[in-house]
Amino acid sequence: MTPIRLDKFISERTEYSRSQIKQLAVRKMITVDGQVIKSTDLKIDPETVKVTVSGKEIRAERYRYILLNKPSGYVCSTSEHDGETVMNLVPPEMRTKGMFPAGRLDKDSLGALLLTDDGELAHRMLSPRHHISKIYIVKLDRPFQNKYIDLFRNSLQLADGEVCMPACVRGCEISEKLAFVQLFEGKYHQIKRMFSAVGNHVEVLMRVSLGSLILPEKLGFGECMELLHKDVENLFVAPDFDDFCRRFFGVFSANLINK
Repeated sequence: MTPIRLDKFISERTEYSRSQIKQLAVRKMITVDGQVIKSTDLKIDPETVKVTVSGKEIRAERYRYILLNKPSGYVCSTSEHDGETVMNLVPPEMRTKGMFPAGRLDKDSLGALLLTDDGELAHRMLSPRHHISKIYIVKLDRPFQNKYIDLFRNSLQLADGEVCMPACVRGCEISEKLAFVQLFEGKYHQIKRMFSAVGNHVEVLMRVSLGSLILPEKLGFGECMELLHKDVENLFVAPDFDDFCRRFFGVFSANLINK
């Protein structure tokens, strides 16, 4: 890796400004390979040295990827003016200045949300050309009907005339009011509008996978975890829907049955 100024390295990987980093150095809160550093214009090779700030190691990777299990009541925004944001759920040591939600979930929706400071990956992920697979589990107001399968598969038309790309849907043996849905696009309130178009109503919606990046069973609502770059590439691999349903109905249905 090309040598980089210490203050630039820290600034790109944390929420600290360069002036704050300079003050931290004055207070002897920055070390490189265990040695206290007073001058932040020092050039380092991030791949060969260990940098700590206030006792916490700063990783060499330029970008950060956080998978959040979003609870209800939070908005997918970086601005406090929009209400309680998902950014408040990320521990300070995991945040960076440029981090934002890559994609959206409604305020009352649950589940998998990627937060990152990698704008290029977010653009690739959200581009209509890539059609990232997203799987949701929903709780319906009325029992699931098998006719939905063909209706969703055959480019369902919404109430306003907008036509959806083919989608997959499957009912749940555990409960007649639970279903899995796989989309390859992201229209506004799409799943709610799709079920409305077939005469049903979504009471609860939870996203459980982004591509083949599956929400871990042990990641509770409001909790998050850091992803490795190799894991992030799973975003662009679509899982087999029927196999996914067989494997994960029991896991994810438990989250919605009592809601």
